Amino acid sequence: MLKDKNVHAVHITTPNRLHFQMARDALKAGKHVLCEKPLAMNTRETAALVDLAKKSKLAACVNYNLRYYPLCMEAREMVQENRLGKVHSIVGSYVQDWLLYQTDYNWRILAEEGGSLRAIADIGTHWLDMVQYITGLRVVALCADLLTIFPIRKRPKGEVESFSGKVQKIQATEDIAVNTEDGGAILLRFDNGAKGTLFVSQISAGRKNCLRWEISGGKGGAYWDSETPNELWLGYRDKPNEKLLKDPGLLSETVRPYVGYPGGHNEGYPDTFKQCFKAFYAYIAKGDYKAKPTFPTFLDGHREVALCEAIAKSNKKNSWVTVE
Repeated sequence: MLKDKNVHAVHITTPNRLHFQMARDALKAGKHVLCEKPLAMNTRETAALVDLAKKSKLAACVNYNLRYYPLCMEAREMVQENRLGKVHSIVGSYVQDWLLYQTDYNWRILAEEGGSLRAIADIGTHWLDMVQYITGLRVVALCADLLTIFPIRKRPKGEVESFSGKVQKIQATEDIAVNTEDGGAILLRFDNGAKGTLFVSQISAGRKNCLRWEISGGKGGAYWDSETPNELWLGYRDKPNEKLLKDPGLLSETVRPYVGYPGGHNEGYPDTFKQCFKAFYAYIAKGDYKAKPTFPTFLDGHREVALCEAIAKSNKKNSWVTVE
């Protein structure tokens, strides 16, 4: 495939341990790359990919697709226009329940396949990318306390279909040692002095895929929930609170191109992939690789892996750490 001149771009959607080699080889072959997160297994690998992408002058995207929810993009406009005032706190969570039972199993459980962090790297980095994208702030220090409820899991000996929506049949199992976390709590410090908290879990019963954030500033606040993605709550001290519904006619001019349907027509999770891919391929079609990309770059992916390493370090040391 990499030798095929008719192939101009490659999507990498493999287990995490393969991302570095595949992305490296694709860039060296002159292909644009869109890679699933995390970009690679550690910052040594991600730094090498950032450098290679810069030298190759090719489009290099990490699929942090969730930032493309229209109302999250509108919240970004509000922060940039100072409508919320100076941001002083950011709180939220990303919780699921697909690994609640000891018999729940997936390749991500194994550190050698997915990396030393699981819940944080798999879903926590989506939240971290989103709030940093919306606010324009960077996490500079953090303190993490991680949790693993099953040090041993029961791996089914037959095939397992995660996220299939099917009822899994009970079958013979084998014991597998777990060396990744099921969730955890993280205190955050941002580069403007703002404070934050994040709770991540893949063991929260009844929560299939729930990401929430609340951003508070000196003039107002904003709250968003992925289970009601077409609503943005806006809070004020001295006037009635508001609920903004997704409608291109009500959103900022810069956000409208990322809205796929008219008001009253819901957009959801699959649409975020579409908008991320559109931004990626529009950038390629334009051909100006010196222009600032409108998609999450390999540098964004590198920063998220750096956050993961800081979280692992903090949990091990049981203390605050600076993000390198």
